[in-house]
Amino acid sequence: MTQATTTKLRPVPDRVLARTMAPAPAPATKLRPLHDRVLVKRLERLDDKHGSIIIPDSAREKPQEGKVIAVGTGKVTEDGKKLPLALKAGDRILFGKYSGSEVKLDGQEYLIMKEEDVLGVLGS
Repeated sequence: MTQATTTKLRPVPDRVLARTMAPAPAPATKLRPLHDRVLVKRLERLDDKHGSIIIPDSAREKPQEGKVIAVGTGKVTEDGKKLPLALKAGDRILFGKYSGSEVKLDGQEYLIMKEEDVLGVLGS
């Protein structure tokens, strides 16, 4: 009589899947804003259609929502004291339509703006 051998298999965690599903770390930028300025990356909207009309990229409005990538050291008062900024890296913010200066770094488009140009912080 042949004897069937059974082996005990232990489950192996799928480490490759866990690594690929982890959120990507925030991009490290080479630019650090000075004083009361913040570096912002626009958050793109996914609305390509309004009803059945497809809006081309050239006619689409730029979003007024963004994510803070880096912040400056703080505003310097006339007394020489530094006031810390209310924003921190990772905040989702709303800003004015024509706020900030556009900067292109490593193929990515960013905005540099003063903290006073920020209208509000979302989801805090």
